[in-house]
Amino acid sequence: MYLYNFILQRATGITHAVHGCFAGTKQQEILLSKGKSLELVRPDPNTGKVHTLLQTEVFGVIRSLMSFRLTGGTKDYAVVGSDSGRIVILEYNAAKNQLEKVHQETFGKSGCRRIVPGQFLAIDPKGRAVMIGAIEKQKLVYILNRDSEARLTISSPLEAHKSSTLTYHMVGVDVGFENPMFACLEIDYEEADLDPTGEAAAKTQQTLTFYELDLGLNHVVRKYSEPLEEHANFLISVPGGNDGPSGVLICSENYLTYKNLGDQHDIRCPIPRRRNDLDDPERGMIFICSATHRTKSMFFFLVQTEQGDIFKVTLETDDDVVAEIKLKYFDTVPPATAMCVLKTGFLFVACDFGNHYLYQIAHLGDDDDEPEFSSAMPLEEGDTFFFAPRPLKNLVMVDEIHSFAPILGCQVADLANEDTPQLYLACGRGPRSSIRVLRHGLEVSEMAVSELPGNPNAVWTVKKRADDEFDAYIIVSFVNATLVLSIGDTVEEVTDSGFLGTTPTLCCSALGDDALVQVYPDGIRHIRADKRVNEWKAPGKKTII
Repeated sequence: MYLYNFILQRATGITHAVHGCFAGTKQQEILLSKGKSLELVRPDPNTGKVHTLLQTEVFGVIRSLMSFRLTGGTKDYAVVGSDSGRIVILEYNAAKNQLEKVHQETFGKSGCRRIVPGQFLAIDPKGRAVMIGAIEKQKLVYILNRDSEARLTISSPLEAHKSSTLTYHMVGVDVGFENPMFACLEIDYEEADLDPTGEAAAKTQQTLTFYELDLGLNHVVRKYSEPLEEHANFLISVPGGNDGPSGVLICSENYLTYKNLGDQHDIRCPIPRRRNDLDDPERGMIFICSATHRTKSMFFFLVQTEQGDIFKVTLETDDDVVAEIKLKYFDTVPPATAMCVLKTGFLFVACDFGNHYLYQIAHLGDDDDEPEFSSAMPLEEGDTFFFAPRPLKNLVMVDEIHSFAPILGCQVADLANEDTPQLYLACGRGPRSSIRVLRHGLEVSEMAVSELPGNPNAVWTVKKRADDEFDAYIIVSFVNATLVLSIGDTVEEVTDSGFLGTTPTLCCSALGDDALVQVYPDGIRHIRADKRVNEWKAPGKKTII
């Protein structure tokens, strides 16, 4: 027997966030992974409010999530790595408002295992291939294409395994329309495993390895591997082809390094630290997440340190060769698991702890007085740059998504004397921690407020058609009048509904497939869909009560 469970209160902590045009329109949506569920949200470009389009349970653990678009396509797909031992590609069906499985390919056993792929995902920026990797040894590459009916197709997996190798991160390298390439942070522990003295383990270095998918020969090769000076935690893909110099940014302890194949030499820039910081000055500083914004004429990166400070990173090039890395302090927000920069000028921050935020990018930080740090500035080995943190200047918070994560304590008590006990939660961390109270029941959201001219006797809601999902009218009856309000983005009075407004209404409802009926003291009105009215008058001086 197999059991599935549904939860009444969905998870609020976000583990992954990717953005794209999943509906196929020009509007961008954000796909959120909340551990065991997926949620698609869309920020309103006018109000900045985040609206939820759908929520769906996956009955498993989502380990990785990426979005991609086929070359020449108009909509984005989502690829999911989970504990199912399968790679799943999802497409959002706007008409049905659901995520549909386009492909589901099995490659290993279920469960979060070291050697079963699913922990890491990397997408070729042109949408031609996807690499899915395990923590140890195994990597698989799938070729993505279209069939004759323009439907997404996926190839058989191509292996890129290497034994005794641990993977820390992987990204797709933007090489234009050349053979797809992927960059991986790896460490080979074979020699360290055979050395009982531990000397080999102390000398083992992390490597940056490039894997190339040869589309002509249909196989994957290890094109290049290079040991790294510092231990790195993640990679950032740099736009390539006609949009940039290609290559990757390596985020390591205390340093940001640019690397690329060919004649490009390494460019290294220290990570700036807070001036007069109370933290241990000997403790290394790392970047924890990033977001890339690119247009036809420029691109930049927003990268965040573990203290929450965001830096704007730009690359100065000379004949497609990177000559300089520039960093500029942008703003400080809570540390995040993921950040997304939207074309509408919003920055979505999925926070590690506490509530998540949507910010409006008010300024790009080009014209302020903040100092700009550069890899070309002379520094002694081990020295770094310093900056002074400040309140938000370039970002304006426009919406907040409540999150209980992490819940560090819970007590059940009836402190409010409501007969039904409440749940008291200790949430968050540090200065953003909070005590929250949960009560049983459904919360009522106030959508709109309309002032009424008097005290109504009765209120009804009716649909225009029997198969409509939502009610169309609110009918408000007064002592000597009837008010008809239309329900939409706003609640407004309508005068052409067919209802008689100069008399009170005793009862009203839908009739048949698309008709309405109004009962008032002097008769009954039958209102058809085309606004034709059949009216029955009460005989003589009799009235309906």
